[in-house]
Amino acid sequence: MATTTTLKLPDKLKARIARLARETGRSPHSLMVEALEREVAREERMREFVREAIAADTAVEEGAAVYRAEDVHAWLDRLARHRKAPRPKAWRR
Repeated sequence: MATTTTLKLPDKLKARIARLARETGRSPHSLMVEALEREVAREERMREFVREAIAADTAVEEGAAVYRAEDVHAWLDRLARHRKAPRPKAWRR
C-alpha cells in the first residue's frame, strides 16, 4: 500500500519534471518515484560499499592475506581469457 507524501519542490525543478514527463509520455509522479528509487538504491549501495571497505581494512589490520595488485590483475586477465589459473600467492599475511 502506498502512502502520500508531500514534497515542496522549487518551481524550476517542478517545471523540469513536468517538461520531461510530457516529452517521455510519463507522469511527473512516476518520474519522481523512479528518481527516488534510484537515489535510495544508490545510497544503500554506497553505505554497503563503505561498510565492506571498513571491514576489509579491519581484516587486513588483523592479519588477513594481502595480494599485490599486479598479481591479482594478471590472474583476472588469465581468467578472462577462459584459462584456469592458480590464485595469486599472498604477498603478506
